[in-house]
Amino acid sequence: RFKVDHPNGRLKAFVAINPGNPTGNVMSRREMEDIVRLCDKHKLVLLADEVYQENIWSDRKWESFRKVAGEMKSKVEMISFHSISKGYYGECGLRGGYMQLEHIDPKVAEQMYKMVSVSLCSNTLGQAMTASVMNPPIKGDASFESFEGERIKILESLQRKSVMLAKRLNGLPGMSCQPITGAMYAFPRIELSKAAIAAADEAGKKADLFYCIALLNATGIVVVPGSGFKQEPGTWHFRITILPSEDKLPALLDRLEKFHRDFMSKYGNSEL
Repeated sequence: RFKVDHPNGRLKAFVAINPGNPTGNVMSRREMEDIVRLCDKHKLVLLADEVYQENIWSDRKWESFRKVAGEMKSKVEMISFHSISKGYYGECGLRGGYMQLEHIDPKVAEQMYKMVSVSLCSNTLGQAMTASVMNPPIKGDASFESFEGERIKILESLQRKSVMLAKRLNGLPGMSCQPITGAMYAFPRIELSKAAIAAADEAGKKADLFYCIALLNATGIVVVPGSGFKQEPGTWHFRITILPSEDKLPALLDRLEKFHRDFMSKYGNSEL
């Protein structure tokens, strides 16, 4: 598709987000191998965003691109990313993370290190948090039992919320959502009627943005329109997170359901 849209352009890198944002999916081994082969064939740097690797809500095993490429004996150039803002710790108020370079030319790596060294960095607390994430307590440490208990509690709650959210979204007319198998998001598809699309056009907005703004005004719920993620043309989605607390999520979904049913009633179904 890139070569069709940019016949004289040169594609330099491929970004893979696994687990997925905004789709809430976990890639299969075959999908990952296909991406590695594509990057090998076209000499692309593989940028592997793997910040949600702790957020797995299905039986599908998560694997890093570095592991997959290594087992394929691939020499693809790769940069892997991780963050302290996700996972089960989810310290979104603290800024920190790291990247790991694989098969990157040493001279390029040297320039990247130099560039990072002269840029603003995480503050002391963010750096300390990054070190803690990279070196969590292990069995035998004094803090291991309390750490492991809290980790399991957080992940089990997130898993329950992922099931609850997908089930509630799939129960709404004109809306469908794939199971949330990873990350912290659902990306439901909404079937908007011609009347809704016409109203959006009249307001000078894309149809999914029109829906999301109406949702915000009616309920205070903030979601992100799918048009911000280059969704398939002719389809409409929004991204919503599983992060609200478990005791508050049902009431939030009640408000979303009421809004959605009122919206569909006002503008009709997708066939009208």
